Amino acid sequence: MILKALKEKSNKKHLNKLLSRHNVSATNNKIESLGIILNIDEIDDLELFRALAAYINVRPNRLKIIAFSNSKEEVPNTWDTCYNPKDFGWNGTVKNVELQSFLNTKFDALISYYTTEALELKLLTAKSKAQFKIGILQTDARLSDLIIKTNLKEFKVFKAELHKYLTTLNKIKNE
Repeated sequence: MILKALKEKSNKKHLNKLLSRHNVSATNNKIESLGIILNIDEIDDLELFRALAAYINVRPNRLKIIAFSNSKEEVPNTWDTCYNPKDFGWNGTVKNVELQSFLNTKFDALISYYTTEALELKLLTAKSKAQFKIGILQTDARLSDLIIKTNLKEFKVFKAELHKYLTTLNKIKNE
């Protein structure tokens, strides 16, 4: 129990260090690749996110979705990859090779679609090498470059608002 608390404290310290070094890039690049982090315990409809990617003109082969679950049990195979707290070590280290590969991918945009205050989800968002991070309103505003304040279950509202802001910021390719 004490080790678990110490591990959590070391991960929080690492998260704060990452967030204090985060700088917003002001590039005018179009979004061609998209990464999505979500909590499968909150939302489990993969097709919503594939439709969202198509809506903002991201090709299916340039989309990568990872799911996180606080439970230790395996999640059905409908997801690309699903992770849980045992995939994380001390000081923000990631023990899973596939997860580390996702974090090292330089996506044009990353969507963090969760409201749960899970330290592991925050670490995933902070450690991602994505150029532009988009999220739903969370307690720590340092995690995202663009925050869209919607309810988690109001995906249509999120989709419409995201399209509006990305169009305004000139981040969407016109095809």
